[in-house]
Amino acid sequence: MSFHGSGLGEVLADVLAAAHRLTPREIPALVQDAAVRLGMTEARVFVADLQQDQLVALPTPEQTELLVAGSPVELESIAVDTSLAGRAYRAETAQITAGTGPHSAVGWLPLVDGVGRLGVLKVTAPVLEGPLLEHAEALASLTAMTLATKQHYSDVLAQTIRSHPMALQAELLWAFVPPRTIGTAAFTSSALLEPAYEVGGDAFDHSLSGTRLHLTLLDAMGHDLASGGCSAVALAACRSTRRAGGDLVDISEQIDRALARWIPDRLLTCVIADLDTATGRLDWINCGHPAPLLVRDGRLVTGAFDRHPHLPLGLGDPGLPPPPVHTFRLQPGDRVLMFTDGVTEARSATGEQFGEERLADTVVRAMADGLPAPEALRRLIQRILLHQDRKLRDDATILLTEWHPQSAGPI
Repeated sequence: MSFHGSGLGEVLADVLAAAHRLTPREIPALVQDAAVRLGMTEARVFVADLQQDQLVALPTPEQTELLVAGSPVELESIAVDTSLAGRAYRAETAQITAGTGPHSAVGWLPLVDGVGRLGVLKVTAPVLEGPLLEHAEALASLTAMTLATKQHYSDVLAQTIRSHPMALQAELLWAFVPPRTIGTAAFTSSALLEPAYEVGGDAFDHSLSGTRLHLTLLDAMGHDLASGGCSAVALAACRSTRRAGGDLVDISEQIDRALARWIPDRLLTCVIADLDTATGRLDWINCGHPAPLLVRDGRLVTGAFDRHPHLPLGLGDPGLPPPPVHTFRLQPGDRVLMFTDGVTEARSATGEQFGEERLADTVVRAMADGLPAPEALRRLIQRILLHQDRKLRDDATILLTEWHPQSAGPI
């Protein structure tokens, strides 16, 4: 197939050069211009909302002005669970429909930065196949990278993905947590935090240093601004200690001292872990927190991480012994599920708890369907919300880590 337009390398180079000083309001026009130069007729960018229920079109310059002024703006949105666009997002694969009229082929291409999903790119053309489809996919990759570089300092993008006002403590925590999904050829780590707009004391962290993947899941006492501050201080203490070369015990002791000094009378439970992504060795400490779960070969390995938990952090008692470090050797394909008690203790209208078995079963079923870890978690949190009639009485945070070393092939 042949088509008219500029060469792929030239177009992508121009987009990349323009992206350095690009404002978010200019992204739709830049992507549209690039698509036309590559032989397509239209390209539109949709980003996933905070709870991944809707794919929302980036605002036009006129809509951006309204957003900045605080005026209500009706942005086009598409349901994630019931649309072709949503299927592209959920499965992270292109979805193409071929129509009968001119310019009628429509493609929905996932926007993925690393292994983290951002949204979808809608493209139209007379036919979407061969080199033109490859060019569209390359444009989607560069669009995702552009969005990723802009989202951390753009109120416009933050407003676009929000459907409700955010509580002060939730604003604090979202500013401290890292991207929800990170990964390499050796691992994928993905987290979800609910209720997204009102979360109080839960937080997570994951970060890679060499072959060491650091994992932290926190649950601070209470559900107010002090709780959010407690988790924020704990994350800061965790990062400053590990970046200075501290180990897991050093991290726990620094968190304990920081909370006792700056936020007294607030306790915090946590699981803090290091995974060697080259060997599968998992070291962890548990301070008053629910034990992680291990999913292996499509089933829950009962009691794999059950150890007697240490006391919660924040007591500030120098006479207490340090928490013990536990060790476990993962097998290729293993999935470690960390969670806060708001997940398993979520109650239905009849008082039935969600429970660990239902938690593991939901993840196992999603993985059996071939879904990536971020989608497995999205389905899990939806089931938890449905179980509790979409009214969480406590924070529910989940961190799912897959170890899939390159030698074992893709999971």
